[in-house]
Amino acid sequence: MNEELKAKLQYLKNGSGIHIKKKNRGKFTDYCGGKVTSACIARGKASSNPTIRKRATFAANARK
Repeated sequence: MNEELKAKLQYLKNGSGIHIKKKNRGKFTDYCGGKVTSACIARGKASSNPTIRKRATFAANARK
C-alpha cells in the first residue's frame, strides 16, 4: 500500500501529461496578443487556418 501511495504522489508531482514542443510554446498566446481569453479561443476556433483552430482547441481543452 505504501508503494502505491508513493507512486501516486510521484505522478501528481510530475504534473499533467501535456507536453508542448519548445518550438511551439507561446505561439497561440502570440496570436491572442499576449493573453489567452475565452474570446480569443472562440476567434481561433473560427479561424480559416487549421493550425490556429488546432491550437485554439488545445487551449480550450487545457483549461478544463
